[in-house]
Amino acid sequence: MNDEIKDMPVGEKIKQLRKEKGISLQQFAELSGFSSALLSQIENHLVSPPLGTLIKISKALDVEIGYFFETVREAPYTIVRKDERKNISRVASREGKKYGYSYESLAFDKKGRHMEPFMVTLEQATVKDTHAYSHDGEEFIMVLEGKMEVQLGDHKDILEPGDSIYYDSSIPHRVSCCEGEETKILAVIYTGEDKK
Repeated sequence: MNDEIKDMPVGEKIKQLRKEKGISLQQFAELSGFSSALLSQIENHLVSPPLGTLIKISKALDVEIGYFFETVREAPYTIVRKDERKNISRVASREGKKYGYSYESLAFDKKGRHMEPFMVTLEQATVKDTHAYSHDGEEFIMVLEGKMEVQLGDHKDILEPGDSIYYDSSIPHRVSCCEGEETKILAVIYTGEDKK
């Protein structure tokens, strides 16, 4: 991964936006469906949200998910060079415990988009997270390097380089690397119709 790619302060942006909108932490919990304790941990950098959680948070705050990566431009297109990607690491605490993946936004400044493309690196987790996530929309994943285990409801499968999967995001789902081997995937998430 390029050393110039910087981690984004997603928690700070969430907290700032929530306060700008005059939403209390309890109201935020009701809007998003997450506990106020979890939201507080996210806002204070104790937990980094997985993509599914970030999508629900963006909908609760009535913004595109890209808001948390960069200011949205007015252009009808975006070109993101490999050293310009915005990186989010799934860190469980300030001590650096890892949930097992990091992701880079590949279209953070395209206005009015309904798809969110990410380059995701799956790695050995130091914190075991067996929770399956669900949210509105659809997802497409293609494995680029390594092997990925996918769980969709009760179904589990292994995907190898060149394999892809497309599914309804409302199905509880979870992806991880196999046998601790680092895996790179391209993930495109359709977040559903814009609320505006």
